[in-house]
Amino acid sequence: MKEKVTIQDIADALGISRNTASKALNGSDSIPSETRNKVIKKAIELKYKQFAYMETDNLLAKNPGNIALLTANMPSSSHFGSRLISGLEKRISAEGYNLSIHIVRDFERSAQQLPNNFETSKVDGIICIELFDKEYTQKITSLGLPTIFIDCAADMFYPDLEADLLLMENEHSTYFMTRKLIESGCSSLGFIGDYNHCKSFNERWAGFNRALTEAGLPLDLDQCILNPDKEFISEADWMDKRLAQITDLPAAFVCANDFIAVNVMKSLKNKNVSIPEDIAVVGFDNAPESRIVEPHLTTVHIFSDEMGITAADMLLSRIQEPSQPHQVTHIQTKPIFRESVMLTK
Repeated sequence: MKEKVTIQDIADALGISRNTASKALNGSDSIPSETRNKVIKKAIELKYKQFAYMETDNLLAKNPGNIALLTANMPSSSHFGSRLISGLEKRISAEGYNLSIHIVRDFERSAQQLPNNFETSKVDGIICIELFDKEYTQKITSLGLPTIFIDCAADMFYPDLEADLLLMENEHSTYFMTRKLIESGCSSLGFIGDYNHCKSFNERWAGFNRALTEAGLPLDLDQCILNPDKEFISEADWMDKRLAQITDLPAAFVCANDFIAVNVMKSLKNKNVSIPEDIAVVGFDNAPESRIVEPHLTTVHIFSDEMGITAADMLLSRIQEPSQPHQVTHIQTKPIFRESVMLTK
């Protein structure tokens, strides 16, 4: 078996062009639904990247007993969502449901349109992941179908959601990590991430600020990087430029996730700043990269498989009892201290 499956391998197995396979995996509207489904099934079969965790033969079937997964971005293999989808899919398959995947493109969100391969009459329930648009959320809930969101828009008020919501525990873990940094002698701390990106980032920001407040430390926005989320990946050297604008680096950076934290560490190394001797860095997610980067990243572990199973159970319960009160559920997370932080207590 090849060590790494590529898009070309998927294309060769189906006798199609690499360009067609790539567009299908990215949800391009120029690819027919039948072709897209074949490509995704083959990606699962060959265990390509984020699809490696999925095992069912029923994925993408459109028979009665169908759960639709709506997402703006199919989670990458290092994203907690890929493992979550795996646990979710196994649980609903055990109950006789199929899982169909529908990628919501930018123009569909802007136009308040559902994906063209989504048929409301053939859907028993909806699971949304990586959908953080408040207006589009209301479009989905207006369908009147049992729905659960994995995370949601940062400005979404729970009474307005009209659906079940599942999140990992964010605020307390970030508070705990920040408090540990302060107890270890960090007297200035900065937050890096767009706290308006999603509810989880917003809760992590709240935990960070609560720890500062309780310790009597001021929030110095000049030591934070809070730009809109898309800016973080706009240029290869974007983080280098933003860190260069901070004239007085804090003693520690608390980052909204591991992807951001790893990029911060790379940029700090480019500035010849030592981690953790000169500055501590923590992330969130316990992504594979957190265990590869040097020094290994202090982070927060998400129980992704368990979240997927819980999401499935919540949705199946909603299908059985649609009139029950909506739930907002947090799944425990676990802080993990590694070499990117120097603890003194």
